[in-house]
Amino acid sequence: MAICDSCGNDYDKSFQITLSGQTYTFDSFECAIHKMAPRCEHCHVPIIGHGLEQSGRMFCCAHCAGQQNVTQLRDRVN
Repeated sequence: MAICDSCGNDYDKSFQITLSGQTYTFDSFECAIHKMAPRCEHCHVPIIGHGLEQSGRMFCCAHCAGQQNVTQLRDRVN
């Protein structure tokens, strides 16, 4: 069994994720998201989809980007 790096649970069905050479162990996707997902600069929600990024600033949607005066980003290009 392995201990979750997010909640500390010792779980027999844990899994590992490696990012930038660092390996983390989790007992659930929820814990992995909590520890690893980037957060929206405006509303602080974990970004688990594609998100939007400009100059290293991450946003969950164009609305939140606009609230931070980042106006060139769009959710969908038609």
